Amino acid sequence: METLAKRFYVSGAVQGVGFRFFVEDVAARLGIAGYVKNLFDGRVEVYAIGSAEQLDALKRELQRGPRMARVEQVTESDAEILSEFSHGFSIEHDN
Repeated sequence: METLAKRFYVSGAVQGVGFRFFVEDVAARLGIAGYVKNLFDGRVEVYAIGSAEQLDALKRELQRGPRMARVEQVTESDAEILSEFSHGFSIEHDN
């Protein structure tokens, strides 16, 4: 099974509604590595490493979001596999 990496950018009412914790839980359930973090422009960035099937399932969950969120758009792009994020999933904070 091929391992891929993608970057998802989620926009809408997605900060301050538990979105990062929702993504962390979904990633653990799906066996995806990577990270999630809030961006200064109000979006949430999700960097994910997994199989095509895992990443497709993650995207579907991102489009749904947690109950309090209102997801307007999920964009995705291919990314390179960053080994420092390949052994688990974390919530990152900008410095």
